[in-house]
Parts: sequence; C-alpha cells; structure tokens
Amino acid sequence: MPQPKHAMEVFQLLDKSNCRQCGEKTCLAFAGAVFRGQRDLRQCPMLSPEVVVRFEPDSEGPNSAEQSQEEHLDGLKAEIAGLDLQEAAERAGGRLAGSRLTLKVLGKDFGVDSSGSLITDIHVNPWVAIPVLTHLLHGRGLPAAGNWVSFRELKDGAERYPLFRKRCEEPMKSVADLHTGLFDDMVHIFNGQQVQEQFESDISVVLHPLPKVPLMVCYWLPEDGLQSSLNLFFDETADRNLDIGSIFTLGVGLAQMFQKLSWRHGSPRA
Repeated sequence: MPQPKHAMEVFQLLDKSNCRQCGEKTCLAFAGAVFRGQRDLRQCPMLSPEVVVRFEPDSEGPNSAEQSQEEHLDGLKAEIAGLDLQEAAERAGGRLAGSRLTLKVLGKDFGVDSSGSLITDIHVNPWVAIPVLTHLLHGRGLPAAGNWVSFRELKDGAERYPLFRKRCEEPMKSVADLHTGLFDDMVHIFNGQQVQEQFESDISVVLHPLPKVPLMVCYWLPEDGLQSSLNLFFDETADRNLDIGSIFTLGVGLAQMFQKLSWRHGSPRA
C-alpha cells in the first residue's frame, strides 16, 4: 500500500487486542512504531500472511513480483534443457539417475529432468526453485571452505544488506523472539548440524539449502539489558557457487517459511 499518512491507518489493520506479543504495550503503540519505521508490520503475530503481503509499504503491486519470478523461473527451465546433467550433478553435489538430477534441499530430494521439469515431494516455491536451477546452471561447484562470513561480506552483498536485514534477519529474529522453542525445533527439523564452538549462541545451527551452499543461523536471547539478535552467515564460497540475488532469495524464502510455520503452530515463547 502507499506510505501511510498517519499511525491510525496502520492501527486499522490490527486486531486491537493489545496482546503484547510484538513487544509493545498496546496495538496503538505498535502502529505508531510501524509508522515511524521503527517496527515492521510483519512483527504483529495476529496478522495473516495475506494481510502482511498486501499492505507492506514496499510491495511492488498486485502480482508483479510473482510474475517476475515466474518469468525468471521459466527462463531457467529453458536453459536446463541444454545442460549436461551428469557434469552438473558432479559439480553441484547431486546425483543422476536416468534423465533426472536430484539434489538435497534442506534434507529433502529435489529433482530436475532434462526438460527442466521439477520433481519433488515438497511444495515448489520460486524461492527454492530459482536458486536450485541457478546453482545447477552457473555454480562453480567449490567445496565449502569452512570460513563463515556475513551476507554483506559476499560479493555485491554490501549494497543489498540493508534490504536483506529487513526481509530476512529481522523477520527471522521476530519468530525466534516470540516462539523461541518452536524456532529451535524448526531449524533442526531441516537436518541442521551443530556449529563450531566459537560460533555457539543460544540457538545455532548449520542448514544446507543446497549441498554446497550451507548457511548458519545464530540467535542470541536478550540478556542483561541487551536486546536479542540474530544473524545469518554463509560459507565464503557461497558467492561463487550461487549469485548474490539467489543467495538473497534463499534467505528471504527461509524467513517467510519460518513465519508461516510460526503463524500456524506457534505460541509465544513455546
């Protein structure tokens, strides 16, 4: 929607229950914070995903982003038709059986055939499909180096980091703040692995959205007057196995998935 003219426009979207799950004392206080740019509308756990997407101030208009993603996905599928699947499987850490190349995506099988068709037991979202196909087509296949860096340290990541922070790390932190136990369960459901000792936090886990593109989630609970914090880290090879746009897409998609799971199953501080 257009930038709200005053806090009451935001307030009208809320359920006015003053539940305090967002961290503010009242819904009106939360609306004021959203209007001033201090809080994100997605931090209200009572709003449905449909309302959040519809009324985000920086949304691109009805279906424009979805249409752009679908067009990009169709282009990638067409490129797959000319790909050497055996070479791509070896490079990307997958396996080839007949005409189907299969990768592990968050621990689940994700298949692509020679025509670019996607075969998987999980729901095919563009935030998964676009990075997978981009990785197969253009990734260099470098093994993980074991050195973790922030998103802004990756090639072309610095200028995109403010939006990555807003779209990925902050929403993911909100889920962890409100549904800490559920968040801990969620990051481990997807075949998460323990991290090295120097990176340990209250919740810390390594996920593999793609075999050669691991990411690490570190969340610290509030303590001694300090606010909670959450950061994502990537292996330093990530920007050579995947372009920065697809890395951005993966992070934002994960955050959206965690939000949807928390809306369906979460209870505060579960």
